[in-house]
Amino acid sequence: MIMNEKIKASEVRLTGVNGEELGVVPTSEALAMARRLKVDLVCESLLQSPPPCRLIGAGAAKEAQQQARKQERAPKLKEIRLTPHIEEHDYDTKKQQAERLLKGGDAVLFTVRLQGKEGPQARALLERLQRELKPHGTPKTGIQLSGKQAAVQLDPAQG
Repeated sequence: MIMNEKIKASEVRLTGVNGEELGVVPTSEALAMARRLKVDLVCESLLQSPPPCRLIGAGAAKEAQQQARKQERAPKLKEIRLTPHIEEHDYDTKKQQAERLLKGGDAVLFTVRLQGKEGPQARALLERLQRELKPHGTPKTGIQLSGKQAAVQLDPAQG
């Protein structure tokens, strides 16, 4: 994303803060307008002549850039291990960690180690996590119980 003084074209096709077309204007005039309105001038594409540029609120341009960067990188799968007899404080910590990872665009795999007949407790724990993290992630698979562990994978919610 090319912003403000880094735009080298002599003139740009300018779009205003509210999406209104301002036509083709010299770059110096567009920069002056951006300074006057306390916004950024952002070039959207270098493939056209003159390049289309938009006036965007100062914080919004950086935020859009971070969103684009977040979508560029491939999501990773992060594992969070639990036990069926987890303390409430530890549960909250693991849940917050998962929330951060999901918001960051990574998938989370919850794994519960089992000993003996802890299957129903593990399933209840994973169902509770799924329910409480619903706004941030969607289950990719159902809860899988196998021999010594129970697991469920949550993918980041789209939107």
